[in-house]
Amino acid sequence: FLCTVEVQRAIPILAKAYGDSMHKILHVGPDTCSVVSKLLKEKETEASGVEPYDIEDANRNCKALVKKAIVPIADIKFPLPYRPKSFSLVIVSDALEYLSPRYLNKTLPDLARVSIDGLVIFTGSPGHRKAKVSESKYGRVAKMRSSSWWVKYFVQTSLEENEATIKKFEHAATKMSCLKMPNFLPYAIPLTF
Repeated sequence: FLCTVEVQRAIPILAKAYGDSMHKILHVGPDTCSVVSKLLKEKETEASGVEPYDIEDANRNCKALVKKAIVPIADIKFPLPYRPKSFSLVIVSDALEYLSPRYLNKTLPDLARVSIDGLVIFTGSPGHRKAKVSESKYGRVAKMRSSSWWVKYFVQTSLEENEATIKKFEHAATKMSCLKMPNFLPYAIPLTF
């Protein structure tokens, strides 16, 4: 159920939707090395990542990014090692589903803290309630929360969907022929705070 491919496909759409805000990006989630590598190929884009899980099976490119501290390994349940407003945009994929509400309440505000223009959250497919495996390598079963659950959660935590960016995102997505995925847009939630 990983969203990595969708995140990579969404990069041109995010670039159109966010424009100048796409110059310093933080990606948080599994397989962050591949997302950061793709972002680094974009013109005038600095990218960093946080790999919240072990990388023992990672390729050489990923291990090089970790060694250069472009992609540190960090437990996202604890404060990120960045100053406030360090990144123009934070993209999160496949990481929040593994957090209990207790840690989610700490992690999401911390992700917002390091962002200037907001968060884009890619979540797993809302049609699936649990990952196919009983226990993931991430320490717990993924809890696939519905879009309505996220909206309610955002209201409770003073985060809100960025309607203007959502419209730009949807407009850019319809113009890009590579994204002919029927359920793509519900997974990406641009937020402001």
